[in-house]
Amino acid sequence: MTGPKAAATPRRNGPLKEGSLDIERASGLLLHITSLPGDRHCGTLGREAASFVSFLAASGQSYWQVLPLGPVCPHWNFSPYSSPSTFAGNEMLIDPHALHERGWITADELRAGSGVPAGDFCDLDAAAAGNAAWLEASARRFFAAGDRADAFAAFCSREKSWLEDYALFRALADRFATFQWTAWPGDISRREPAAVARWQKELQDAIRRRRFEQFIFFSQWRALKETANRQGVRLIGDIPFYINFESADAWSRPDIFQVDEGTGRPAFVAGVPPDYFSASGQRWGNPLYRWQQDGALHAPTMAWWQQRIRHLLQMVDLLRIDHFRGFDSYWAIPEAEPTAVKGRWHPGPGMAFFDHLKRELGSLPLIAEDLGEITPEVVALRERLGFPGMKILQFAFDGQSANPYLPHNFTGINCLVYTGTHDNNTSNGWFYGPETDEAQKQAILDYMDLGHRDEFHWHFIRLAMQSVARLAVFPVQDVLGYNERFRLNTPGRAVGNWRWRLTPGALTLELGRRLRYLTETFNRLPAARSLS
Repeated sequence: MTGPKAAATPRRNGPLKEGSLDIERASGLLLHITSLPGDRHCGTLGREAASFVSFLAASGQSYWQVLPLGPVCPHWNFSPYSSPSTFAGNEMLIDPHALHERGWITADELRAGSGVPAGDFCDLDAAAAGNAAWLEASARRFFAAGDRADAFAAFCSREKSWLEDYALFRALADRFATFQWTAWPGDISRREPAAVARWQKELQDAIRRRRFEQFIFFSQWRALKETANRQGVRLIGDIPFYINFESADAWSRPDIFQVDEGTGRPAFVAGVPPDYFSASGQRWGNPLYRWQQDGALHAPTMAWWQQRIRHLLQMVDLLRIDHFRGFDSYWAIPEAEPTAVKGRWHPGPGMAFFDHLKRELGSLPLIAEDLGEITPEVVALRERLGFPGMKILQFAFDGQSANPYLPHNFTGINCLVYTGTHDNNTSNGWFYGPETDEAQKQAILDYMDLGHRDEFHWHFIRLAMQSVARLAVFPVQDVLGYNERFRLNTPGRAVGNWRWRLTPGALTLELGRRLRYLTETFNRLPAARSLS
């Protein structure tokens, strides 16, 4: 039962105070693009994405949160947090049906990649391998037709600051069969001008194809964003704090990283120190930013970050910054060290970084990922900036009544509450499985005043909905009541992640009605919407 429809629309809350995100009390769902259903090996930006927007609008949801949208590859097990570019879009998400409608893909080519058996998981390897052929064919027909030549030229001109380096990098990575650019011939690894010019000429067709892929990706993404915004749905994006060393960014901009001038290798790499969970800490291996020069912010690094934030904010309405604490302080590990033990804390750019961004970009609709071991200084920085932090209900039940993730301890409305994130188990998997012991299960039920264990996921969603947090977000797996088998990512596990996907028809009208009822009950419903 979903309960009766409310007799009148509840009073709407006003926007947040100055310095905070200007959003009303609302809710939304977390679902990455690859997890959408469809007839391809993974989700795309096509009709299933538009259909999901319609489900969000009909169920009263105001936000769709996605993971980083950059290119992914088998080398990094298709993690959206490990990309060869922080600016480019993931070509695996391009919808081939739209290209077929324009005559750039034949019916046979379209059928060759369709007819994927229905199932609960993507085949990302097949998607990566299978897309290459029809993308190359569509690029040839696109340039032969020339009917959008002006739009393509305008895109290339507008995005030239990152597009040229990215397209050349991907073409070179294909030629040398590795993203490890330090293993390329020395002259092009060092980006000597003569070598760059020579390879640009030799690989011009491959470079042009990579430009085409980006043109199509951003065209389709812009159309999806417009569709969502027209229906009152705003998009939340995600920006990793660090970038991969094996990327177009590190290859083309060594000046903004702490790298050795002779070898081009990082002098220090990123990670976190030893703690309760790991005696040797975590050595992530990302290059560290060159934040300071002569006692001031390093101007090239700031210009790059400014470009990066502006670029991503053109794609989404709100942006979550992963590992926000890195702006306050970061753990620097000597590159030769095999573990994180011998690292040291160094000061990050702090408030000066955001003061600069505000001067250049104006308001900053950013969300701070402030999870994990967070110091009072990090909290003070986030609060001074007015950025909302994150509250994860699965982290709330450690037996301590002062746990900051318990809803009664939320110190204000300027936060987002989640049942769990992409890194968590599903809520049913977490509650019903061995991750919580019997005493903890009972404590959770007591806190929620439940005398039974049925449909835990809906009661957990309700707990988040009724909190004071201005925005409540739920992984789609929690709305569906899925178990641990359907979690998207298990941190620390190298393979088997990022593969869960929706099956067609899983998000039923009844689920939408039930979600809408809770949304309306707890004053998170936007302007009246019908369930048409």
